[in-house]
Amino acid sequence: MKQKTSWGIAVKALQKNKLQTILTMIGMTIGVATVLTMIALGSGAEQSIQDQVRSAGMNMLIVTGGNWSRGNDSGNGGNMAAAYEPMLGRPHLVSATYDPRQGARLMRVQGEADTSGGGSMVHGLGRPGDGVQGHGAATTLVDADVQAMRKLKGVQYVSGGVHDTVKVPFGGQIIVTSMHGDDTSLPKIRRGWVFPFGKFYSSSDEKNGTNVVVLGQFVATKMFGAASPLGKMIELKGEQFKVVGVIGSGSWMVTPAQGDDQFDAVYVPVKTMQRLMHQDYLTMAAVTTESTGDVLRVQKALKDLLEQRHHIGPNDPDDFTVKGEAHQTMAHGMRPDVANAVMGNAAGLEKITLDQLGKTLDQASATMSALLTSIAAVSLLVGGIGVMNIMLLSVSQRTKEIGIRRALGARSADVLTQFLLEATTLSVVGGLAGIVIGCLVAASIARTVQWSTNISIPAVTISFGVSAAIGIFFGYYPARQASQILPIKALKHE
Repeated sequence: MKQKTSWGIAVKALQKNKLQTILTMIGMTIGVATVLTMIALGSGAEQSIQDQVRSAGMNMLIVTGGNWSRGNDSGNGGNMAAAYEPMLGRPHLVSATYDPRQGARLMRVQGEADTSGGGSMVHGLGRPGDGVQGHGAATTLVDADVQAMRKLKGVQYVSGGVHDTVKVPFGGQIIVTSMHGDDTSLPKIRRGWVFPFGKFYSSSDEKNGTNVVVLGQFVATKMFGAASPLGKMIELKGEQFKVVGVIGSGSWMVTPAQGDDQFDAVYVPVKTMQRLMHQDYLTMAAVTTESTGDVLRVQKALKDLLEQRHHIGPNDPDDFTVKGEAHQTMAHGMRPDVANAVMGNAAGLEKITLDQLGKTLDQASATMSALLTSIAAVSLLVGGIGVMNIMLLSVSQRTKEIGIRRALGARSADVLTQFLLEATTLSVVGGLAGIVIGCLVAASIARTVQWSTNISIPAVTISFGVSAAIGIFFGYYPARQASQILPIKALKHE
């Protein structure tokens, strides 16, 4: 019997018992819809966790021009207290020499002039010794290095920048804050950012070195209150800048605070910043990895790349540092002396915080998705058993029909194919309906409850494939039973 003929007979048989067919398909529809909804919720939750982790910078590495660590241990712990003195309001380095007998830089420190009128100026990570003084800082980090970093395996985004502090005259007072010159990829790195007003400057602003500025939320509130600052002009380093946006935090893991390096800051195009600073090199680069569990490998790859590009020998000190954002996250909100003590005794912070935490979060989110899917798969199993029961009932009801077909020349294989096609049709049609309902339910949950959901093409494809497989698996036994009925017994069946 031709396949087309068998399929036609199977469809007519299903249409003949409409109520029985609909009830069977409902079981498969509910099963597939439940599985797809659970996959969407699990995948959405997994993505949400990843976004929160990335917004906190747990997959971020900071490459800084200059090196204050001992010997050639850039990026591997080193003297954390020395490396973080600029951030913690400690005396900063103004000169350094390398002593081969001790395998370390001999550093001369000097208290920094107070630019705000009270105490040491607090600097953010990645801007040690703002102004490039002595041998502690280097001028060798350039845009070509950034382009090379972007090509490394596991690197997601790279944003090169020039950072400094700035005095902003406004309303008869002087506001001292951080000034960042970064390229337009920075918002992709800082995934927890939102823009309550305006947007980040454009690629054309960056290319042309336009005098536009984006304010951190803390600075914007201090200068303009709750009002929109868009279109306002402010003075930075003696030039007028137009405000085009305000950066806020959309992550519960990152909150704007005075002195932080994201929201107590102003942002301008990197070329504009280089022009103002009269320099053609970069002071730092922010790098994000594709996975939080891949930070240590990428950190080593960055170190190897820059050593090769800067022609640094195995026994020479690096002219750069590669540090993780975990240090800044750990010190955030602490008193300078407490943060200094933490940093000075956290040589393994990168390994513990980034590598292990990243892999743990990845594993936990994947486990949650698998658990939700497994629970939902029970409904698919129930639907499959329902298909088998209905098909067994159908075989019992149509025994005489089977006998007549066999008597007229139908083979066992033809009967097997017909009943198998009936079971598969039930499952596939029910599965398609389940996919539609599952997508609608997931979208409804995302809209009404504000939960993150993620419906992907692979998930839909897998759901369809599973529904077809269930039809074949659970329909095979009834179909085989039907094909083995002897014609003479079938014709005598009442």
